[in-house]
Amino acid sequence: MKPNYSVVALVLVTFFMVSFFTNILGPLFPELIKSFDIGLTLAGLFPFAFFIAYGVMSIPAGLMVQRFGEKRVMLGAFTLAGVGALLFAVAPVFAVAMLALFLIGTAMAMLQVAINPLLRRSGGSAHFAAFSVLAQLLFGAAASLSPWVYVSLASQVQAHPADFTWIPAAMPWLSMYWLFALLSVLMLIWIGLSRLEAVERKEEETLSWQACVGYFRNPVVIRFFFAIVAYVALEQGIANSIAVFLQTYHQIEPQSSAQVISQFWMMLTLGCVVGLVLLKLFDAKLVLMFFCLGAALSLITALIGSTDIALLAFPLSGFFLSVMWSVLFSLALNSVSSGHGAVSGVLCTGIVGGALASPLIGMLAQLSGSLQLACLVLLLPLGYIAWIAWWAQPIVRNHTVRMFWHKQTQLTEKQEAAGQ
Repeated sequence: MKPNYSVVALVLVTFFMVSFFTNILGPLFPELIKSFDIGLTLAGLFPFAFFIAYGVMSIPAGLMVQRFGEKRVMLGAFTLAGVGALLFAVAPVFAVAMLALFLIGTAMAMLQVAINPLLRRSGGSAHFAAFSVLAQLLFGAAASLSPWVYVSLASQVQAHPADFTWIPAAMPWLSMYWLFALLSVLMLIWIGLSRLEAVERKEEETLSWQACVGYFRNPVVIRFFFAIVAYVALEQGIANSIAVFLQTYHQIEPQSSAQVISQFWMMLTLGCVVGLVLLKLFDAKLVLMFFCLGAALSLITALIGSTDIALLAFPLSGFFLSVMWSVLFSLALNSVSSGHGAVSGVLCTGIVGGALASPLIGMLAQLSGSLQLACLVLLLPLGYIAWIAWWAQPIVRNHTVRMFWHKQTQLTEKQEAAGQ
């Protein structure tokens, strides 16, 4: 089956929007603490409210995709995202913020469940790892762009408060949620006017609640589920800790540290480019193991190094996180012979891991009195991902140049044998 590049393009654009909405919490973290006058542990509830939605919504979202189709689910998702963003923007109090972030998180969960198996089908299973890394490239590009947009918008609000009377002067960061509401409306118009053909599903890929929950008893799927939990906890744990860490240990102001967070996501994007090449040369398991080692070394260096070293090592850790999500997801789907929609729902439920890292780091920091020591807990999920890289036995391996050359050699030998 030939790849359907128009569907692939739609999925990639949606990945960009998911990242742009999701990864603003890291740069905003110090501002949220200041604006709501709360501690590090309570501030961890902001990402908790967002990512817990994945645990609640991912499997129901898979059932919704089956019943209503990708287009309607995507329209519903961006409606929820727009409502959540607008709610946060017009009523910036703690309790409302929790509800608003939960609504936006629910929308992102719906999108993730809809677009991941769609990417596998439209791009082809053998090329899924490469297309997933390309999606992660756009994911990283959006995440690196959002801090710059935040700094620019906040600066405009602070410089010209009379032109932004609907935004509280003490909360210029709320301009991002007004932007999210606008982007949601634009996406609704774009999707509504587009023609998205229904995806033909095989009978064995038909979802049911029992089938989805049943995969939680599958030892292969459950191990990959925890791998996704570990990865998202690791990614969000680092991204949400950078600004507070740099402010605490190196006296760098939040808007300046937003540039470091942008570099973190920019390096993640660069890592995706390198990863695309490596996945065409080497087995995905080997690539994942190498990147786990690099992530561990860069994270430890960032936590114990000087200011100059931390400013380099934190972005470098983003480089080594780059291929983990896509490789884990492709290894998981290529490790089961059927039910990829249900498995995708289970895996996306693992994004709930993003709800765990920040509250845990905040609690450990307050108990130990050291944010530096608390951040070392991120080595635990990294170790689990490295173990998965060693353990995984996919049914379908990623397509490499060596594999292509081997098949061509075999074909040539068969043709020569037939001609004799």
